[in-house]
Amino acid sequence: MARDFFNEKNLLKRGFQTNLLRDKNPVFKRYTIPNLAKADIRDASIELSNVIEEKQNFISYKFFMEFDPTLETGELKKVSGLINIPKDEGEIPLVILIRGYVDQNVYRTGVGTYRAGEYFADRGFLTISPDFLGYGESSSESENIFETRFQTYTTMLSLLSAINKPSFARATKSKWDGENVFIWAHSNGGQIALTTLAITKAEIPTTLWAPVTKPFPYSVLYYTDESDDGGKFIRSELAKLEADYDADLFAFNNYLLDINAKIQIHQGTADDAVNYVWNDSFSSELESLNKEVNYFKHSGADHNMNPSWDEAIELDLEFFNENKK
Repeated sequence: MARDFFNEKNLLKRGFQTNLLRDKNPVFKRYTIPNLAKADIRDASIELSNVIEEKQNFISYKFFMEFDPTLETGELKKVSGLINIPKDEGEIPLVILIRGYVDQNVYRTGVGTYRAGEYFADRGFLTISPDFLGYGESSSESENIFETRFQTYTTMLSLLSAINKPSFARATKSKWDGENVFIWAHSNGGQIALTTLAITKAEIPTTLWAPVTKPFPYSVLYYTDESDDGGKFIRSELAKLEADYDADLFAFNNYLLDINAKIQIHQGTADDAVNYVWNDSFSSELESLNKEVNYFKHSGADHNMNPSWDEAIELDLEFFNENKK
C-alpha cells in the first residue's frame, strides 16, 4: 500500500538517518529536477543473471544494473530486477515497469509489476522492472530517507541510459527494436514516472495506475497517519529538508510543461490509498496545459484496480499498440 512508505516504524527498522541535511554545503541540490535535467549519466550497464521462469511465449530473467545513484561521485552500486524476453524472433518494443511501495520484509524481485509484465511479454513486448536500491538483491539504499527517495529518479535515468548501450543489447539478445519504449507504473511508481518524464522531457507513452500525483512534500505527509507518533518524526525531518532547500524544486507538479509524453491514467473509485479526487484534478490540469491524457475512472475498483484489472490492462495494451512508431 502506498500509505506505508514513510511509516516511522519501517524507517527505523531500515536504519534511515538524516545527517546529510544540515551540511553547510548541501548535497541534495544534485537531486533537484533542474539539476537532474542537466546531469551526465555515466557508467550505467545491464547484465543478465539467472533464469527465473520459462513460460510458453517468454523467459523471465533476473538482471543487474550497475550505476552511480548520485550521478556525481562515481561510486557504483547495483540494482537487481526482472526482465521478460519474448521468444518471438525479430525486434520488438520495450515496456519499463515501475512498482509502488512494497514492504521490504515480503518483497521479492518483480513484486508489484510481474503480473503486468507477464501480460505484456505474453503479447510480444520486452519488459524490464527494477527492484530499486535496498530491495531484492540490490545494493543498500542510502541511510537518508530523502536521498533514498531521490535515488529512485536517478535509477530510472540510469536505466533509460543503459537500454541504449551494448550491454543491454547483449542481455536481451538484441530483441529491442531500439525505438519503441513505453512506461507502465503503479501508485508511488506513478510519481517516479512523472518525475522522470519531467526531468527528461522524453516523449515516452506512459500509463499510470492510481498514481500519487499530489505535490512533494504533501505527498509524503499524507502517508504518515499510521506512524506510531502520528507523523511527528517525518514532519521534523521534512522541516530540516525545507530549511536548506526549496521543496518545489523536487516536485514534478511544478514542471508539468516539461512533460511531453502521452499519458494514460487509471483510477479506482474504491481506492483506499490514493483518493480518486487527486487524479480527477491532475488529469484536468494536464488537459488545461494541452497535454495528451486519457483518464479512466473505474467504478468500485481498488488500489490494485480489482475487479477492473483486465479492463485496465487491455486499455494499456491498446494504448501502447496505438503509439508504436
